[in-house]
Amino acid sequence: MRRALAVMLTAFALSGAQPAGLAGAETVQALKQFGEPMFKPGFTHFPHANPDAPKGGAVTLAAPGSFDSLNPIILRGVIPRTLGLIADPLMTGSGWELDAAYGVLAESVELAEDRSWAVFRLRDKARWHDGTPITAGDVVFAWDSIQAHGSPFLRSFLDRVERVEAPDPRSVRIALKTRGEIKPILDFATSIVPQPKHWWTANGRDISKTTLEPPLGSGPYRIASVDPGRSISYERVADYWGKDLPTTRGFNNFGTVKVDFYRDDDVMFEAFKAGAYDFRAENRAQRWTIGYDFPAVKDGRVERRAIASELPLGAQGFRLNTRRAKFADPKVREALGYLFDFEWIRKNILYGQYSRTTSNFPNSGFGAKGPPAPEELALLEPWRGKLPERVFTQPFEPPVTDGSGNNRAQTREALRLFREAGWEQRNGKLTNVRSGEPLTIEFLDGSGALSRVIQPYVESLRKVGIDASYRIVDTAQFQARTDEFDFDVVIANFNFFTPPGTELRSYFGSASAEVKGSANYAGIREPAADALIEAALAAKDLESVQAATRALDRVLLWGFYMIPHWYNPESWVAYRTVFGWPETSAKYDLAFRNNGFPATWWLDPAKAK
Repeated sequence: MRRALAVMLTAFALSGAQPAGLAGAETVQALKQFGEPMFKPGFTHFPHANPDAPKGGAVTLAAPGSFDSLNPIILRGVIPRTLGLIADPLMTGSGWELDAAYGVLAESVELAEDRSWAVFRLRDKARWHDGTPITAGDVVFAWDSIQAHGSPFLRSFLDRVERVEAPDPRSVRIALKTRGEIKPILDFATSIVPQPKHWWTANGRDISKTTLEPPLGSGPYRIASVDPGRSISYERVADYWGKDLPTTRGFNNFGTVKVDFYRDDDVMFEAFKAGAYDFRAENRAQRWTIGYDFPAVKDGRVERRAIASELPLGAQGFRLNTRRAKFADPKVREALGYLFDFEWIRKNILYGQYSRTTSNFPNSGFGAKGPPAPEELALLEPWRGKLPERVFTQPFEPPVTDGSGNNRAQTREALRLFREAGWEQRNGKLTNVRSGEPLTIEFLDGSGALSRVIQPYVESLRKVGIDASYRIVDTAQFQARTDEFDFDVVIANFNFFTPPGTELRSYFGSASAEVKGSANYAGIREPAADALIEAALAAKDLESVQAATRALDRVLLWGFYMIPHWYNPESWVAYRTVFGWPETSAKYDLAFRNNGFPATWWLDPAKAK
């Protein structure tokens, strides 16, 4: 689900029929936003994949929550995160570049000189699992279905594409609303997954509705069995059409993959200790620090690894719903940040792990650091007088305590801000001076995984008279309520495709604030943010993108739409000692964070014995 810009694209001579183009068009096998693609024509595999990895064996994984649909297009329903195993995109990233894509279904791309259109040429051998050729009509069908029924978040990646057509069965032509940009073409290439029109339109199927019937796929795996809400199993497709592509060689080595779902995070961990599944990505510092002392670790049947990554990360935090009047005043939002004692939580609950998030773009070069640079100020200057002066003069830093739990100075500052916003303590309740209504805040959670962090914060809010509560709901209810913006506060982690692109509109743009199902949980409607988002999208080089996102970051941070949490620049994984893996790890690897699937690992026959 994935961003004009000056671009240097290396054109390669290709054999075979080519779709008709206009004078000045060029044909390429890889797309890159800045500079030239790292991997040239003829490369055999990515460095972090072992092309000789043994195939076969079974792996069992675990996932939190549940699922109630296998339709990847529509907003309604919760799908398994591993559903992508059955599908192929037009192009995919390399794991070594942040702005490049290489062909999977598409063998080449013809680009207009002014980047107003592009034509993707599909591979002759691309097949659905029933042997039917994948055609341009399947891509158009997916596009039309997304426009009619797709989630707003998915549509946001494609909003600069005006039209998708099929001039012939192997050619997909897209017309763009923009000129001179490569990012919308990249977004289309990596976000669009064709859908089998012949399957969806047969036997009364309806792509606008949820379904638990395993859909027809084209990828390295097919769905073998489904236990609704409890488990899903995949089997490797022996005659998978794309198994020898350089973008797939060395990947997807397990013969079968089963994913069990757990509604309780602690139960899921206990199941791992008991050997119920083989691989887990750990996201709790308590467990990582002191939880892995069970017998299977002590006798070597289970190992742990901390895998470093330079992957730019999204910002996790409490997202405050400013659609609700009680959060409309930024002073209220700032005050709530003073009552979050991160240093105490890090010391006592997070076991000294993690780094504090101080940006919407952590672990990357796209977030604000220090005072604004001249290029940032040039973008911010038109908004002087409409934004807090601190945006122009001060680096943003969340409130810092001594970690003792005696958060007195910060509490006094929070109460001062509440008073300035029209709230005062009356009979032990923080009360609105005008309406006489007490301040109530409900934290909505869909998993309970962070209850040990949320509960102390709830208690600190109660101490100043806020009627704070914490509610855990099931996955489906959480999805429904967040889609409808029916919450006070939720925890959300916004991931970015790098360089940040159209997802910025869905996360932070005014146009998405009232679009049900968008990711603008905070309901941000800030003209300066809108302008800076467009500046980032229209930038002509990496430095200009960074100036725009850093300026945007300052506007968002000083708007206090989020109470920032923390981030981990490493991936923590634990696994049964029956696996092998390549010696080289991808520089920017999403595998463990994205769907918990070790895509380049394999079952080691010697270890398995």
